[in-house]
Amino acid sequence: MAQAEFDSQAFRQALGSFTTGVTIITATAPDGTPVGLTANSFNSVSLDPPMVLWSLAKTSLSVTAFSEAEHWNVHVLSQHQQELSNKFAAKGEDKFNDTNLEAGISSAPLIADCSARFQCRNMVTHDGGDHLIFIGEVLGFDHQALPPLVFQQGQYAMTARKPWAAVNLSSEPTAPQCSYNEDLLGYLLGRSHFQMLYRMRKVLDEQALEDSHFFALSVLNIQQNLSLEQLNTHLDYTGHSVNLEDMAFLEKQDLICQKSEDNYQLTTAGRETSLHHIAQAKVIEEELITELGAGDVMALKLLLKRLIHQTDPGLPDLWSTEDKSA
Repeated sequence: MAQAEFDSQAFRQALGSFTTGVTIITATAPDGTPVGLTANSFNSVSLDPPMVLWSLAKTSLSVTAFSEAEHWNVHVLSQHQQELSNKFAAKGEDKFNDTNLEAGISSAPLIADCSARFQCRNMVTHDGGDHLIFIGEVLGFDHQALPPLVFQQGQYAMTARKPWAAVNLSSEPTAPQCSYNEDLLGYLLGRSHFQMLYRMRKVLDEQALEDSHFFALSVLNIQQNLSLEQLNTHLDYTGHSVNLEDMAFLEKQDLICQKSEDNYQLTTAGRETSLHHIAQAKVIEEELITELGAGDVMALKLLLKRLIHQTDPGLPDLWSTEDKSA
C-alpha cells in the first residue's frame, strides 16, 4: 500500500528487518594512508567474472580515498570481532593501531581472523542517491569456518542454523493433548542439562561421588577457603546441598581439607579430580560443537547467559575476588 507521506525513519526501520553480515572495507589512500570503515552494504554481483559491491555515504570523510584507490578489501567479520567492528565504525580513532594485518595482493590493509575476505580491484563507481556504489573485481579470496557477525534491527546479532525439517523430540505424528509438551522451555532446558551430564555422571559413579559432591568440588576449585554455609549459598539453586557428613566423606577421600576449623579447601588430589571433571565437560562440549556448529553453540551460550541474568535469584558471584573469610 502506497504511503501518503514518506517516513524516512520508518523506512530505515523497515530496512533493518533485512539481516546482513558486518564487513570492514579497507584501502590505501593515494598519500599512503590506510583507510577503513565498517559497512553492512556488501553484496555479490557476479560469479563470472567474480564481482562484488558495497556502498558508502557521500558525506563520509573516506569518499575521496576510496574513490581514488585502485584496490580495496572486504572483510566479513566473525562473531568474535564485534569490538573491531565498533573500532572501525568510530570517527577520529587510529583504527589500524593493534589491528592484526597480513600481506595481501595489493597495498590495501588485509585484516586477519575473519570469516571471509575478498581482495578487489576497484572497477567502477555508480551514483546511488545519497551513497556511492563501489563495484570491484575479486582478485583473491579466502574463508574459514568462523561463524559470522550479523546486524539486524539496529544491533548486532548471532546466527543459528534452522534445519529444513522441523525438530521434534517425539516420534508420534500427533502429540497427546496436554499442557505439558515438548516446547515447554523448562522441560527443554532441564532435559538438555541432564542429558549433557549423563556421561559426566558415569565419571562421578566411578569415583563414588554424588552430584552434590561434584558441585562442592567445582565451587571449591574456583573459591577456596569457604565455610559450609558459604558453600551451600552457591549450591542452593541446584536443589542440592552438602552437610558435615558429606564434607567428612570428601576429607576421607583426600579431596578436601580444613584450612581452619570452619573453612574448607581442595587438596592436591581434589584439585586434580576437579580438573578431570572439567576436562570431561570440555570433551562433551567439543563434541556438541562438532555436531551443532560453533556458531550455534556460541548463540546458545549467549541466550543462556541472558536467561540466567533474567532469572538470577541473587546468587553470589562465584568468580568474585572478594575475600570470603572477611
